[in-house]
Amino acid sequence: MFYLIQLLNGVQYGVLLFLLASGLTLIFGIMGVINLAHGSFYMVGAYLAYWLVKVTGSLWLAIPFGLVIALAIGVVLETTLVSRLYKRDHLYQVLLTFGLILIFEELRSIFFGDDVHGVAVPALLDYSVRLTDTLSYPVYRLFITVVCLALAGAMVLVIHKTRIGMMVRAGSSNREMAASLGVNIRLLFALVFAFGTALAAFAGMIAAPISSVFPGMGNQILIICFVVVVIGGIGSINGAMIASLAIGFADTLGKVLAPEYSGVAVYLLMAVILLWRPQGLANKT
Repeated sequence: MFYLIQLLNGVQYGVLLFLLASGLTLIFGIMGVINLAHGSFYMVGAYLAYWLVKVTGSLWLAIPFGLVIALAIGVVLETTLVSRLYKRDHLYQVLLTFGLILIFEELRSIFFGDDVHGVAVPALLDYSVRLTDTLSYPVYRLFITVVCLALAGAMVLVIHKTRIGMMVRAGSSNREMAASLGVNIRLLFALVFAFGTALAAFAGMIAAPISSVFPGMGNQILIICFVVVVIGGIGSINGAMIASLAIGFADTLGKVLAPEYSGVAVYLLMAVILLWRPQGLANKT
């Protein structure tokens, strides 16, 4: 039963990581933008949850308000800054998004200080399911898993079964041809960037009750997100899901079975997969 709990933790961590990494892989794979500030959007979501819960008194109210703010941030950043760098070298993108990290961290320090904060688990989900006489599992973690899996399924359906998904895939394959066929690439890219921003912020908001809200939290998750993108294959949502779950299991079980080597478990997994499939798990070429 102990290992069942660890497997559940691995799934929960993996699907939460998928929410983060899917936005990053869409932005990287479709727009060709190396967004080092993606982890900062996760931090922004967590701090929005902390602030809006204090204002509204409810996480259920804080999340929709936070999503609107996150979408607005994404649209503003894409239209005013990121859109100017599409045809430039990746170095400019790295410098810009690294600068955004510094800006977000400074704004966080100004508005919220440098202390560690907490967000309460909603009362409706603040209990545990008893598995044995001595072991139980928090319902809120199960809630996170279900929500993330539902969003993953919805995302796959939208990308593969809808008109806007068709435009996203067309823009990813050949943006010039898609533009010549009438696709508004500028609007499409703004929507993709805003959607990626909102996904990262949403991950931060729902993770806030189980992980403290603290300075620099986005920087810690950013590296793992890039590992997911590399393992899964750039631009692949399906690959991001597979890679996220693999990393979730590797990280969780590594801490249980070999805690002294747990810090390298994820990177060892990446090395093995890239030796086998250098193009990533989901890419065919």
